[in-house]
Amino acid sequence: MAICSLFLSICVFGVSAGQCFGNQQSLLLQLKNNLTFDPAMSTKLARWNQSADCCSWEGVTCYEGRIIGLDLADEYITGGLNNSSSLFSLQHLQSLSLACNDFSKYHEIPSEFDKLANLSYLNLSNAGFEGQIPIAISRLTRLVTLDLSYNNLNLEDPNLNMLIQNLSGLMELHLDDVLMSEQGNEWCQALSSSLPNLRVLSLSVCNLSGPIDSSLRNLKSLSIIRLNGNDFSAPVPDFFADFKNLTSLHLSASSLPEFPPNGSLRTMLLSKTKFSGTLPPSIGNLKMLSTIHLRRCNFIGSIPNSMANLTQLVSLDMSYNSFNGSIPLFSTTKNVRILDLSENSLSGQIPICLFSLPSLRKLQLSNNQFSGQINEFSNISSHLLETLDLSSNNLGGPIPIFILELQGLKTLSLSSNHFNSSLQLGVIQQLKNLVHVDLSHNKLKTFPDFLRNQSSLICLDLSDNQIYGEIPNWVWKLHYLYDLDLSYNFLVTLEGPILNLSLYSLNLHFNQLQGQLPVISYVFNLDFSSNNFHSFVPVSFSQSLASTTLLSLSSNKFNGSIPRSICNVTNLEVLDLSNNSFSGTIPQCLIERTDTLTVLNLMINNLNGTIPDAFPNYCGLHTLALNKNQLEGGLPKSLANCIWLEVLDIGNNHIESTFPFYLKNTSMLKILVLRSNKFYGPIAHLNPNATWPLLQIVDIALNNFTGRLPIIPQSNWMAMMDHEDKEGQSQLDEMVETIIVGYQDTVTITIKGSPLKLVDIQIIFTTLDFSCNNFHGPIPEEIGELTLLYILNMSHNTLTGQIPPSLGKLSNLESLDLSSNKLSGKIHVQLADGLIFLSVLNLSFNQFVGQIPFIKQFGTFSENSFKGNKGLCGLPLKSKCIYEEPRLSPPTNEESHLNSRIVIEWNYISAELGFVFGFGIVIGPLMFWKRWRIWYSKHVDDILFKIFPQLYLRNEHHRR
Repeated sequence: MAICSLFLSICVFGVSAGQCFGNQQSLLLQLKNNLTFDPAMSTKLARWNQSADCCSWEGVTCYEGRIIGLDLADEYITGGLNNSSSLFSLQHLQSLSLACNDFSKYHEIPSEFDKLANLSYLNLSNAGFEGQIPIAISRLTRLVTLDLSYNNLNLEDPNLNMLIQNLSGLMELHLDDVLMSEQGNEWCQALSSSLPNLRVLSLSVCNLSGPIDSSLRNLKSLSIIRLNGNDFSAPVPDFFADFKNLTSLHLSASSLPEFPPNGSLRTMLLSKTKFSGTLPPSIGNLKMLSTIHLRRCNFIGSIPNSMANLTQLVSLDMSYNSFNGSIPLFSTTKNVRILDLSENSLSGQIPICLFSLPSLRKLQLSNNQFSGQINEFSNISSHLLETLDLSSNNLGGPIPIFILELQGLKTLSLSSNHFNSSLQLGVIQQLKNLVHVDLSHNKLKTFPDFLRNQSSLICLDLSDNQIYGEIPNWVWKLHYLYDLDLSYNFLVTLEGPILNLSLYSLNLHFNQLQGQLPVISYVFNLDFSSNNFHSFVPVSFSQSLASTTLLSLSSNKFNGSIPRSICNVTNLEVLDLSNNSFSGTIPQCLIERTDTLTVLNLMINNLNGTIPDAFPNYCGLHTLALNKNQLEGGLPKSLANCIWLEVLDIGNNHIESTFPFYLKNTSMLKILVLRSNKFYGPIAHLNPNATWPLLQIVDIALNNFTGRLPIIPQSNWMAMMDHEDKEGQSQLDEMVETIIVGYQDTVTITIKGSPLKLVDIQIIFTTLDFSCNNFHGPIPEEIGELTLLYILNMSHNTLTGQIPPSLGKLSNLESLDLSSNKLSGKIHVQLADGLIFLSVLNLSFNQFVGQIPFIKQFGTFSENSFKGNKGLCGLPLKSKCIYEEPRLSPPTNEESHLNSRIVIEWNYISAELGFVFGFGIVIGPLMFWKRWRIWYSKHVDDILFKIFPQLYLRNEHHRR
């Protein structure tokens, strides 16, 4: 296996220390002098001493004075290996490892390796080599082990067949991450015809394709198969079950084969592969299985009861699948240490016998559908259990007392259930090792008293319960407590002061705490939001919050000016004072602090004056939220210094300025909200250099912008486009990864006239709102390229022309508002065909004409979506459409009467009624025999329109 520290020592009749021949020592010293390595990190090369015999040097193996083994793995070598290297003069060398170094500066594997004709072991794995594997490797005919894995190599000329055709003695082949791009019959036949003694086959992530050819069954000695990370798109061949020596299988495929009785497979590692389907009951035949990892596959169905017969099982991880039904009774698996069945759809009661497994260390059953009460149990033998996670199920009743007999328990998670009582102090004295306790999302009404003496406790989560009253003082005496979450309860008071030296994060969000903010020291992340605090302690912020990096006081009852002493909290990075009653101006010192402040949220207050033009040259701000205040003046030019800005929300103020084109360098911008201010001027000519590839929410509604709508360059707004350009998409992904975490940005958008608050905005949510301005001219065709848009609002402008057909490409659009403009022409059926997810539509008060397409989503909207367009007709409006069929000669009186009826849309009638009337009998005559069509129209239309009213409204434009 390709482990960097692994080195195969070749013993020929035993290793003879013998004195190193002079020429051998000089070759090694020459090699050392030519290699570039880090002496401080080296454990071998740096210790080669010329005065000592080279056979005693670290990493050197000799036989009768000749060097037969050289292990330079993990030596931090970065260069100095080329075709002229003295390494290739060590012609007695039988074993060589250069693994886990970095030769990327010199790229390719030297072509002189064929001079080392005696090599039986060659390991160049994870060494930074690039390019084509040289043909010289194929001439090392004595090789038993070859490991070239985890470099940036490819195998095309020579291909796999050429590389191994002379290596008939090879027993281990490791080419993981080597690009081959070969078909199943090619690579399988190459292996089976050339390597009859192969035991280890490791070709993961090689871009191989399937199906796996049956010729591979000739490799009878295979014990380890690693083919994961390839795309075979086919089931595992049945002949895999015939590999009697198979002990480890890593594979990406679709379903497992049936397993024969008494198979020798010991390890099955299939996590994060494409396996699907059900587990065959024959898996119980693999009596030697000790490790089964099926994490994040696509398995369905029940877990076979036969798995309870796997008595050698040590580790079982079947998490993140779609298994259902009950858990087998693993009562005979006495050696199992890890049992992880989380994130499935398992149901029923949790078998109580699981707690009697004597070797069990970790039991994870979270995020399933287990229900009922966990029965009490005596004779608990699993005292070794360290992790118990039963969270996110439907368990109820009291927390079982027998859990307290699990003396080794360190992590206990019972969150998101329906437990309704906590444990009492008198029965919990045996629990002394708890480190992590999660009892959140239950119905606890008091603090679990058994936590009082948990001196090792690090993380405690009691959020989202029904705990009322006072936070007990003993909580602050848990000396190792690092993370405490008491949010979403009914807490009223604190026993203070809070002086816990170890506490890093304290979350008291959404309680009923009141009065002055308590004195808090040495806590880094503080969330006191959504309480009833109204004033600060007399001491300054710089004293009480000296260590704080995140401070959230939003949604309280603070008033008056923002205390300037907050600027002296030297470590502060995130400050959220939103949704209070602060008044006065924004302290300039806060703006000056944005060299280290990453989030400044002052929205929904009564702040007035201007935004200080004091953003520093090295502004590190990511979020600036000032929405819903009384701010005025212009947008400060120094804001352009904040090149890392992701969220700019200054909506609902009185700011008077032009569009901030000068923010051209803020390439991380995701959210731009200028809504309901006094912005003015044109925005039609967006600076092509001002690329905002992450932009996903733009709201500039209710301003005085004028001119035409902007034509958005293709290089801009990539987050709103469904790019086929993989290179461009990878650049976007890299930028998305740089977005800060640990704070949830919040923005309010408007849908159908009502505000919608978005918390922790997802990258997939995109919206454009240009409504209530003075834009004129046509809607740009380029809008249709923003195919990831969810909301588009251009209402209440003076836009003219037709709706561009390109808008039909906005297949993800859920809300479209073009009302109160001067748009004209027909509503094309392409628009209705493309907008398949539309749930909100408003085209009212324009100048549209013709028939409304009554298909797909357009057939679900009310009259209000189309009112105020005098030329529109058809459902849902009350005005009916009348069309005349074009003729080459004047119609007769009878035909005139008949043609006053609506002409049937044949494209749709054939699809909807074809199976009823038959194509040959009805549709053919209707299309090619005019007299039959007239008769049909006269006698059948009334019946059809009553049964299928949508046929009444097919669009004439689509028919043409």
